[in-house]
Amino acid sequence: MQLHLLSVDTALLTKRVVVRRFRENDGEQLYDLLQDNRVYLEDAFPSTLNENSSKEKSEWYVRVRFAKWLLQEEYCFGVWDNDSAKLIGFIRLFRIDWHIPKSEVGFFIDRDFSSKGIMTEVLSVIIRFAFTQLKLEKISLRTAMDNYASQRLARKCGFRREGDLRADFKKTSGEIIDVMVLGLTKAEWEKV
Repeated sequence: MQLHLLSVDTALLTKRVVVRRFRENDGEQLYDLLQDNRVYLEDAFPSTLNENSSKEKSEWYVRVRFAKWLLQEEYCFGVWDNDSAKLIGFIRLFRIDWHIPKSEVGFFIDRDFSSKGIMTEVLSVIIRFAFTQLKLEKISLRTAMDNYASQRLARKCGFRREGDLRADFKKTSGEIIDVMVLGLTKAEWEKV
């Protein structure tokens, strides 16, 4: 247990969104977001879609994420639009290794809100949260080789390409693809 994590922020603000921990009864909004973006997310988040195949399962998913937060195993946030208070995205720090300490980050945003710089704001506040509050030393990101938008966003936030993993991810179609790994260290982030 990391005692310093008992009082970390559960909501982070940017200019256009609130990035906050999921809580009870957020499942229906998450389900709707995933269903509205199913085609867009199918290949990148097959297990997340599978775990959220009904409103009830989405509520369970949200509660498991909340429990994992309390157990310091994962930090999962929803992204809410300031103007509409609508859930428009999702970002989580997972696969945490407290011995280093390091984590992986994964995210998506509603297709209607993409390419507007919102995820740059979101990823930036999550990076700050990870390095200053969680005291992580490194954040990694894995993305499909052809996911240029995600790669561009990661580089904009300071991530650097660390390598490629061959045949490392299975799409919904069954196709096994290569992924690119990008990383950002706390020392690199502090220099920017």
